[in-house]
Amino acid sequence: MPLNRRGFLGLTTGLTVVTLAGCGSGAAPASSTPRTGGRLRAAFAGGGAKEVLDPHLANLFVEAARSKAMFDKLADLGGDVSPQPRLAEKWEPSADLTRWRITLRKAAFHDGRPVRAQDVLASYARILDPNRAFRAKSSLTLIDLPNSRAVDDRTVEFALKRPFVEFPNALAAFGAYIVPEGAEDFSKPVGSGAFSFVSFEPGRSVLLKRNADYWEGAPLLDELEFVIANEESARTNALLGGQVEYAHDLTPTTARSHASGDRMTIHRAPNSAVQAFAMKLDRPPFDNRDLREALFLLADRPQLVESVLAGSGQVGNDLFGKGYQHYAGDLPQRERDVDKAKFLIRKAGAEGLVVKLDTSTAAAGMVEAATVFADQAKGSGLTIEVAQGNKDTYWADTLKNGSLSSFRSGAMPIETHIAQRLLKGAGTNVTKWARPEFDALYEKAVSTSDQAARADAYREMQRMQHTEGGYLMWGFADWIVGAKPNVGGISTAPANTLDWARFDKVWLG
Repeated sequence: MPLNRRGFLGLTTGLTVVTLAGCGSGAAPASSTPRTGGRLRAAFAGGGAKEVLDPHLANLFVEAARSKAMFDKLADLGGDVSPQPRLAEKWEPSADLTRWRITLRKAAFHDGRPVRAQDVLASYARILDPNRAFRAKSSLTLIDLPNSRAVDDRTVEFALKRPFVEFPNALAAFGAYIVPEGAEDFSKPVGSGAFSFVSFEPGRSVLLKRNADYWEGAPLLDELEFVIANEESARTNALLGGQVEYAHDLTPTTARSHASGDRMTIHRAPNSAVQAFAMKLDRPPFDNRDLREALFLLADRPQLVESVLAGSGQVGNDLFGKGYQHYAGDLPQRERDVDKAKFLIRKAGAEGLVVKLDTSTAAAGMVEAATVFADQAKGSGLTIEVAQGNKDTYWADTLKNGSLSSFRSGAMPIETHIAQRLLKGAGTNVTKWARPEFDALYEKAVSTSDQAARADAYREMQRMQHTEGGYLMWGFADWIVGAKPNVGGISTAPANTLDWARFDKVWLG
C-alpha cells in the first residue's frame, strides 16, 4: 500500500522538545549561493524499535529518506514522475523489448569497492528471494533472473519474462536499492550514496557524514542527522526552538500559521498525494454507471481542497497522476452539478438509498473528507453515512469489503498505478475495475516502442477511467516541510520521487 502516516501515530517521541515562546529564528535567510559545511538536523516521524537501516526493508518515510542518503538505485523518479538514470548511466532495450542492457556509472561503495554488475544482480536476487518479503519484489518480478547476466563489471543485461517498454519504472521502484554483493548485516550499512554511516540509535537518531567521493559530487553538508519526533507538533516546536533545521510532514494548518513569519520557511511539493473515494464496480449500488456519475457530480472539489487540505492542494479530475508523465490533462474538468446528479439518482432507482462510506485515520484527511462529502450529498436523494474503521486493518478491509471507501496514494508512475490497481487480478484493485479492452490497451502501451502509439493508449485508458471508472479523485495534496530560513536547496518535487527529502543538494547559510 502507499506510504502513509498510519505507522507514525501513537509512538513515543525520541526527541526532547523545548518550545521557546516568542523566540526568533536566530538564522539569517539562506544565501542564494550554495555553501559547504555544517550539520543539518532533520526531524521525521519514526518507528521506534521497528526502524531499520536495510534499504530493501524501508517502509516509513524516515527509512526511505535515510536509504536515499546512503544508497543508490539504478533509476529514480523525476519531477514529472518519469524514470531518470542514477547508477545506470544509460539503458538500451532489444528490438523486441525482452532484453535490457544497463551501463553502470563509475561509482564506488563507501568502503572503496567499485559498484559492479555483480552487485546489481545480487541486490535484485535478494529482493526477489521467494522466502522474503521486500517491497520492491512486485516491481521486479518481470525479470527473468536466471537468464540475466553480467556482461562485464559495468554492464548488466536483464532478460525479461515479457516485452516491457516501461522497464525503467521497475528500476526506479521504491526500495530497489543496490547493495554490495553478499550484504546482509545493515547495523553499519555500506552503500554508494551521498552520505556514509556514522552511528545509529534506534528510535532516536541516525548520524551520517559527507561522502567526498560520491559519483554525482560531494554533498555540501558535512553531516546529516535524522532525529525522531513522532507528533507533528513536536517536529514544529523542535524547528521553532532551534533543535532541528528541517521538519518533515507538516500540516496545512501549521503551514498557514507560519507562512508569513520569519521563524520558518514553508516548502510545498505539489501533486504529492491523491485524495479520493473508491467505488466498487462489482457489486451494488455502484455496479450502476449512472450512480457512479451521480457521485462524481455531487463532489464540490474546490470546497474539499479548501476545507480538508486547508487550500494546500489542487483540484482533481478523477484521474491519477496530475502533472505526471502521460497524464491526460486535456480531458474536461468535472464540475459539481447537483441537478444532473439528482436526475441520475432517480434514473438509477436509488432515491432514498443509504450508502456507507468507509473511512479511517489510516491516512491524514480521510475522515474529514468523508464528512465533508457526506454533507455535500445532502438533498440529492442519496444519503451517505460515514463509518470509521480500524486504522491498522483499514487498507486490507476496504480492499475486499464495502462498496464506497476513502482512498489516498502517494506518487508513482501512471503505468504503475494502472498495473497495480486497475488490471484484472491486480493486487490492490480496490474498485474491482475489470475490462478486457482496458487490459489490452495496457499490453499495447507497454509492449511498443512507438511513443505516439503508447501515448494514445495511455490517454484512452484514462478516458475510460474518467467516463466509467470507480475512483472519485477529488484533489491532490501538497507535501509540506518546514525549514529554518537559512536552509537552502530544498526541492519541491513530489513526495516519493528522487528530489523529495534529498539532502545532498541542501546547504546551511
